[in-house]
Amino acid sequence: MDTYQDLITQTFDFPNADFQVRDNELFFHDIDLMALVEKYGTPLKLTYLPKISSQIQRARQWFAEGIAKTGYTGQYSYAYCTKSSHFRFILDAALKNNVHLETSSWFDISIIRSLYGQGKFDQDKYIICNGFKTEDYKRDITALLNDGFVNCLPILDSPGEIDYYLGHVEADKKVKLGLRLASDEEPRFQFYTSRLGIRYADAVPLYEQHIKEDPRFELTMLHYFISSGIKDTSYYWTELSRFIHKYCELRKICPTLTTIDIGGGLPIQTSIQLEFD
Repeated sequence: MDTYQDLITQTFDFPNADFQVRDNELFFHDIDLMALVEKYGTPLKLTYLPKISSQIQRARQWFAEGIAKTGYTGQYSYAYCTKSSHFRFILDAALKNNVHLETSSWFDISIIRSLYGQGKFDQDKYIICNGFKTEDYKRDITALLNDGFVNCLPILDSPGEIDYYLGHVEADKKVKLGLRLASDEEPRFQFYTSRLGIRYADAVPLYEQHIKEDPRFELTMLHYFISSGIKDTSYYWTELSRFIHKYCELRKICPTLTTIDIGGGLPIQTSIQLEFD
């Protein structure tokens, strides 16, 4: 092993589909990286926009294959989470794939308004409003509902959150609501989020006492999220199974509950190690 290139080629599967070497220069999907470095300097972060569309279509294909194999009679919808990146060029690339959007904070609502004003996002698209709801966030969500965004869907993060919507929503049509159920994080996880969400034992009482008899609201979605994201681990599948059981319990008394929202995202490749799946 005489050179750094020898080390790379012997350690990794390199060159590969993403990276190539031409005349001793490094290329990423036919982009000359050294030319970018010489122009912009380092450190440098770039976004390869075609990858956004290919990954969205890839996820849709996986679900289409799974639906076909199992005979599932529902459908799969993809929502881009704005907290992944708020850059306009990234959102524009995602929206070209006819996606819905998921928000996480109050300033995301301004982005929704801007996209709608530019004709890039329709009122009938889903806006899944997750995250901790500050007063500003709840106010702007309510404004969307009252302005005719019929599929703006607040995901209740705590039992008291619904009180704000009960007192401020004046929409002509029924408002769809979701519940985020609190998950138990892995013991080694550095940030525990079990406090974020409705306790499993409180889900049915919350529906029966605050939503069921109110003609302005209907529960349509349960949100599943663990901070590790989607992983093929016994912990992930155990938590998901627990969640599905609670969904079935609620579905028996709530005929409008039709949707499961799986958050956390699919894993992404962060290195050129061979073991990434």
